[in-house]
Amino acid sequence: MALRVTNLRTPVELPEDQLAEALAQSLGVSCDRIPSLRILRKSLDARNRRRLEFVYSLALTVPEPEQSAFRSRGDVRIDHWDEPSFEDPSPGQQPLPERPVVIGSGPAGLLAGYYLAMRGYRPLILERGQAVRERVPAVRKFDTGGEHDPENNYLFGEGGAGCFSDGKLTCRITGPDVDWVLRSFVKCGGRPSLIYEHRPHLGSNKLPMICRNYRRLTEALGGEYRFGCRFEGLDVRDGSLRGLHTSSGYIPTSVCVLAIGHSARDTYEKLHEQGLPMQQKAFQLGLRIEHPQELVNQRKYGQDSYLSLLGAADYSLVAKGQRDLFTFCMCAGGIVIPSISEPNRYCSNGMSNSRHDTPFANSGLVVTLDTDQFGSNHPLAGVHLQRHYESLAFELTGRSYLAPIQRATDFLKDRTPSPSEQIPSSCQRGTRPSPLAGLLPPPILSAIRAGLPVMDRQWRGSYLKDAVLVGPEMRGSSPVRMDRDRITMQTPGISGLYPSGEGAGYAGGIVTAAVDGLRAARSIVARYQCPDAAAVN
Repeated sequence: MALRVTNLRTPVELPEDQLAEALAQSLGVSCDRIPSLRILRKSLDARNRRRLEFVYSLALTVPEPEQSAFRSRGDVRIDHWDEPSFEDPSPGQQPLPERPVVIGSGPAGLLAGYYLAMRGYRPLILERGQAVRERVPAVRKFDTGGEHDPENNYLFGEGGAGCFSDGKLTCRITGPDVDWVLRSFVKCGGRPSLIYEHRPHLGSNKLPMICRNYRRLTEALGGEYRFGCRFEGLDVRDGSLRGLHTSSGYIPTSVCVLAIGHSARDTYEKLHEQGLPMQQKAFQLGLRIEHPQELVNQRKYGQDSYLSLLGAADYSLVAKGQRDLFTFCMCAGGIVIPSISEPNRYCSNGMSNSRHDTPFANSGLVVTLDTDQFGSNHPLAGVHLQRHYESLAFELTGRSYLAPIQRATDFLKDRTPSPSEQIPSSCQRGTRPSPLAGLLPPPILSAIRAGLPVMDRQWRGSYLKDAVLVGPEMRGSSPVRMDRDRITMQTPGISGLYPSGEGAGYAGGIVTAAVDGLRAARSIVARYQCPDAAAVN
């Protein structure tokens, strides 16, 4: 049994290779008594700007006879700890005549395919867009004024929406499944500290390479990717999946991970037409807010010396009210991007490279819209609402895919900006000054107008002064949840179909989606034989 140390605090200037000395001093023991240690978690405490601190949790492997020498002291706590182990089930007994299929190569599909390949199931991964080699130049072309490609864009293609997200790996869940996913990110090119950082971040510039490395590992283990292959329908007979209709032809299979992502709206419609059980789900929407990154650094750090140690600062704010307004997916040193999957619509999102090196900070500024505000009982009413406001945004900027933009102070005063006004922004395709109030449902508009002054007071009047708003932001989470059994993870009434990830309504970020895809794949392994073994029997 190992020992776990919690609440070890050190100045941010202290290098990690001096943690053993810092721990020995905190416990009042000689440094040679400290065994090798492993960082479990590292977070930043920035409440006191005069002394920023890292807070560590550590694992110590100490022989049992020597453990009695280690006792809690002051704020540093020590307890016995059994590290939870990752569940890796033995293959099940049910025959699997064909290899399993994974629809979508976003975080859920990526991890589902990788795990199935590791276990010898030779999965087939279908992706409607293109590989990152073709996807990256297509996105760059669009950013410089090119045409929108509905199948190969910021949201569709290898890696899904996650490939051009900010690459944040924060999530509210913990445990061995999360650790397994984070270790796989490191194996595919992420830095080792991702495993223990409180707010790990891959960076939008590194995500394409990481997605490609997952594919190469999956293919080396017997998996196969098919790009430009769009899912078009299920073949279900007698309550069991028999195959898939795709743009590349019919694919026979009795097992499928449905990891379509939260923006495959045409796929939602096909599934609904086929009777797949799904429900409305509350989701987050609002605007993007931009600030000078220098302002955020000064607000959090208070002194320039911390910037070289810690990099561009982030922040998180909540304005409590009848409807809570909160910041979401804050991108330090980032850019605002057009998060568009369908033509003739506009939606914003944010991302930042691993170096956080632009002069702009941006964050989602969102409110949760409950289903009773959707205006319809249709399962896809949330999708219809998203499309409505995204279409308004496209029309507002002259059908140009430019970002509608407005100063925060003008937004609060309901003052229409001048079309010729020069408003600083990171949007690479360009912006057009526009009144944003009409791009939001009334309850969301009211909540943002009530909450922004609250956030401004939290920053002592500096939050709104130079703030710029871009909108709308509609893709914070899926407005749909597909029904599935809590234990088997399969669709009720359709044996072999596993809805997973954000598109299925069971995740809210890269890590939670990846974990959900991993768990679906693990459920498949626990139930079915490998296809080769089934053929032998």
